[in-house]
Amino acid sequence: MKFLVTGAAGFIGMYTCKRLLEAGHDVVGLDSLNAYYTPKLKQHRLEKILSYSNFRFIRMDLSDREAISRLFADEHFQRVVHLAAQAGVRYSLEAPFDYVDSNLVGMMTILEGCRHNNIEHLVYASSSSVYGMSTKVPFNELDAVDHPVSLYAATKKANELMAHSYSHLYNIPTTGLRFFTVYGPGGRPDMAPWLFTEAILKDQPIKVFNHGEMMRDFTYIDDIVEGVIRIQNVIPKGKNTSAPYAIYNIGNNQPIQLSEFIEAIETACGKQAEKVYMDMQPGDVQQTYADTEQLEIAVGYKPSTTIQEGMIKFVDWYKTFKHELNGL
Repeated sequence: MKFLVTGAAGFIGMYTCKRLLEAGHDVVGLDSLNAYYTPKLKQHRLEKILSYSNFRFIRMDLSDREAISRLFADEHFQRVVHLAAQAGVRYSLEAPFDYVDSNLVGMMTILEGCRHNNIEHLVYASSSSVYGMSTKVPFNELDAVDHPVSLYAATKKANELMAHSYSHLYNIPTTGLRFFTVYGPGGRPDMAPWLFTEAILKDQPIKVFNHGEMMRDFTYIDDIVEGVIRIQNVIPKGKNTSAPYAIYNIGNNQPIQLSEFIEAIETACGKQAEKVYMDMQPGDVQQTYADTEQLEIAVGYKPSTTIQEGMIKFVDWYKTFKHELNGL
């Protein structure tokens, strides 16, 4: 089949492209290569997939309505995996309009492309952040998600609503995936695994927010991508008056305390961290915990990589490739 994968130079996007390419699909990868974090890391990821003969990369901004419309009309995609977004909870406090352009306008151009070009399945990235400060755990797809605590979370919830409306109005099968704290080799430099590893290896202190009273459902990149690849073959079908629309959590279903996460990094680095305890940051949440039963029912799969296994792989990658990334 022929796929469009947006955010192809992103963390999840690159690995998703690689899996699709290895399965023999044709993939057009789209990315704006913006400077939210260094484009050098994005180029580093792209180098892993540019050599595939069935891959073509296009640099394009999702908010460019005319360009995205032409792309869909010219390429005749069968399926779309929409992973591009302006990421980061904290950055949404500094640059809110970046989130409007990338996450809202960008989702709209993709939906319109699907609407006018008979796309058989749109799979798109949502986020565990839509659950906000929910105290009911584990987080279930049927829970109310009406109280986001960051603009980033609000845009992801808006994406789900936009997808549902297009599924209902135009019978477009859409599946949203609520990712839970993804980490692993090639991960983002603004996230805790990278920040903590870098600081520990440089003998610098790490910032421990909410005085360590936080839990996260850390999910290893291979587990996330396995879920994406399997779910793109599960095309939702509307029943009676319902839309062909689905939402799934993809998480490890094993939240851990921040202290255990830090211990895993310390073990992988072979060094102890100097910790500076701080208050909770605006827009952050105290815990995430994925109920993955619906994913297991749909595709017979459940993420299982432990934080100890995953952090060893991440730290090994970081040590090996940091010179290529110019000390980032």
